[in-house]
Amino acid sequence: MSWLVLIVSGVLETVWAAALGAAKGFSRPIPIITFAVALLLSMSGLAYALRTIPLGTGYAVWVGIGAVGTAVYGIVAQHDPASFGRIACLVLIVAGVVGLKVLH
Repeated sequence: MSWLVLIVSGVLETVWAAALGAAKGFSRPIPIITFAVALLLSMSGLAYALRTIPLGTGYAVWVGIGAVGTAVYGIVAQHDPASFGRIACLVLIVAGVVGLKVLH
């Protein structure tokens, strides 16, 4: 159960990061509310997961999911560059996250 909560919390990290960008300096109310709720749920889920998952592993997986999710969101929705190098680096992050889970 902790791993599922950790994965959902990582996805919520992507949500709050995207909402933070959409908030335009905290000037738009709906993105601000989305940011706050997603941040609270993401941190709460991380805290719950860290009760049974080692800190270093849990935090690295959470950040990895959030980083890859946010980068993919940027590529798909914000038209950030999708070069071979960027995609390769994202694949390496995913490989690291999977490795941390497998070696746990």
